[in-house]
Amino acid sequence: MNAVIPQTQDDSRARLDALAEISQRLLERCRANGADQAEVSCSEERGLNVNVRMGEVETVESTRDRGIGVTVYFGKRKGSASTADLREDSLEATVAQACAIAKYTEDDPASGLADAELMAREQSEFDAWHPWAIEADRAIDLALASENAGRESDARIENSDGASVGSSESLSVYANSHGFVGRERSTQHTIGCALIAGRGDEMQRDGWYSTALAAEDLESAASIGLRAAQRAAARLAPRQVATGAYPVLFSADIARSLIGHLIGAVSGGALYRRASFLLDSVGTQLFPSWLSIEEQPFLRRGFRSSSFDAEGVATRESPLVREGALQRYVLGSYSARKLGLQTTANAGGVHNIAVSSNAGGLDELIAGMGRGLLVTELMGQGVNNVTGDYSRGAGGFWIENGAIAYPVDGITVAGNLKAMFAGIEAVGNDVDLRSHIRSGSILVGKMTVAGTD
Repeated sequence: MNAVIPQTQDDSRARLDALAEISQRLLERCRANGADQAEVSCSEERGLNVNVRMGEVETVESTRDRGIGVTVYFGKRKGSASTADLREDSLEATVAQACAIAKYTEDDPASGLADAELMAREQSEFDAWHPWAIEADRAIDLALASENAGRESDARIENSDGASVGSSESLSVYANSHGFVGRERSTQHTIGCALIAGRGDEMQRDGWYSTALAAEDLESAASIGLRAAQRAAARLAPRQVATGAYPVLFSADIARSLIGHLIGAVSGGALYRRASFLLDSVGTQLFPSWLSIEEQPFLRRGFRSSSFDAEGVATRESPLVREGALQRYVLGSYSARKLGLQTTANAGGVHNIAVSSNAGGLDELIAGMGRGLLVTELMGQGVNNVTGDYSRGAGGFWIENGAIAYPVDGITVAGNLKAMFAGIEAVGNDVDLRSHIRSGSILVGKMTVAGTD
């Protein structure tokens, strides 16, 4: 664990009060300018990031950012403007600009605030605020300790891509003319290390990182470096495999990208533009009947926990997939109106997503698959959201007789996402908690693996 220095003074609530007061003044100005509806977003962020490489400090960056966004509606005409300047004349000009833009836009029947009766009535923080009073010198020491632990652990680690430590605080207020005022504060801290094993044409790079809302939940700097070294060294002397159709096991940190493709395909923007391979799929069996996917916006220390979405709509726990069948889409109020549906409280994106498992950890999945490919890295953007066609460069390990046989790279895994979803044979319980998408490793029964002919 990393030592956490307690904050001597936490002024975050006072700063939220100030942002809330600004939002109310702006809403009043919008009303005075004749807007029928208005919404205001105010944010403030602070951060520290350090990077080291080969025992030397490369960058130390301290950041402070803020932003004010104003959106007005004149009937069904919408205008938006933003500023980072809190002076009164700048705020006044921002409102005037938003109103001027609205007067020149076309009517859009789907525009407007989310319905007033959907606004969140209660708000909670879900234990998301854990400032880390870390000075630059201490952050540098942690980054160096991570890199040194990895470099010193294995003689084959001859180079480094660097180590980093980052810490950030974020405050935000969303308010609208329904009378809703939502306040949120959160922190996030990260330690990462990337190392290079071997030399010349035989070099292999890999890394590891830990990220959490509270610094005490981070893995130790040394353990991150050690794991980065192990991963890089394990990739030395890779081979290719013969082109064919094989079981493919996506490690947990890679598997969540498959769930991300599902979410993108059932999100409102793709649907009302008719640019999704999952059009008209609610109620359709997409996955095996044992698999379910839940949205869980109220998780303690969840990366996307919130009582309300980006429009102030109250969030709720609800299934996205139940017993393999798609239960709903992922909608904000605008996309919902375009589709003739109701918002699912997903303006701004999904909250925490949990994928059910039916198997043990990664070792058990490897033993059970017998022969096939374990994917630990994906490259490229070869996913067609309209057709569901999937083709990605990949690296990982060949599995033979239920055990890792050797590393592989320079290959491509291909299929169609619909068939991949339906062909999932197992989801492990080795859940990667470093994201708002919480999934274990995913075994797809058969995919095309393109290697040597």
